[in-house]
Amino acid sequence: MILVTGATGTVGRPLVAQLAATGHAVRALTRAPRDARFPAGVESCDSASPDLDDVTAVFLNPAALWQGEQTLLDAVRNAGVTRVVTLSSSSVLTGDSRHAVANRHRELEAAAEAVAPEFVHLRADAFAANARQWIGQVRAGDTVAGPYAQAATAPVHEDDIAAVAARALTGAIPSGEAPVLTGPQSLTFTEQVRILGAVLGRPLRYEEISHAAARNAMLSNDWMTEEIADSLLRYFASCVETPTPVSPDLERILGRRGRAFEDWAAGAAGEFR
Repeated sequence: MILVTGATGTVGRPLVAQLAATGHAVRALTRAPRDARFPAGVESCDSASPDLDDVTAVFLNPAALWQGEQTLLDAVRNAGVTRVVTLSSSSVLTGDSRHAVANRHRELEAAAEAVAPEFVHLRADAFAANARQWIGQVRAGDTVAGPYAQAATAPVHEDDIAAVAARALTGAIPSGEAPVLTGPQSLTFTEQVRILGAVLGRPLRYEEISHAAARNAMLSNDWMTEEIADSLLRYFASCVETPTPVSPDLERILGRRGRAFEDWAAGAAGEFR
């Protein structure tokens, strides 16, 4: 049995679907199991009281861990789970000791290694799905405002992360590996918005705003902290001079190139209209 935490999330939902489609027994951990809809045969359980009976492998979403950290870790340890696969971040490779996102993911990786004999850390770069932050602006007009227009990241499709996670959970990736997962191309925010506009059939443009204005906008979100906002903005600034490189790991594991940002935009186009 494979337990997927964050089962209704950006990566968790396609992961559950992929595992179920290939005949694996799956238990989906969610805060609202009665309302969640999963493929036939998938069990669901409440994240407030995780059921790890017969579970041999766990997909550890950082949000699920941070919301009920000790309860979940104790359950994993006590159940004798063999393998834990973390949804980590490529930010752990930065040398910035002040990087709040990197530090939390380092804690995530250490926690996984402490409760199971086998572990794989999926160090994902920026999600293509991060572009959803622009939905409101795109619906309202043709300009997307944000920081560092020339910051270049390599956005990775969540379905590709899920595909790698499925291989890791089923033993196809050796314990101790920490693949860096990126999309097939490094793209600036300007280029991402231009691509999104082409998919929507509209001439969208990205308008750069100041660091201070961007910080204030980020802090308007209830879930955002000053430490995370500052870490992200420092990272975006560094990506102007040093674009995020494309990692070969995803293609090595899946035997194919990752899905392009255009593919993600086409699949999500309806959300922007």
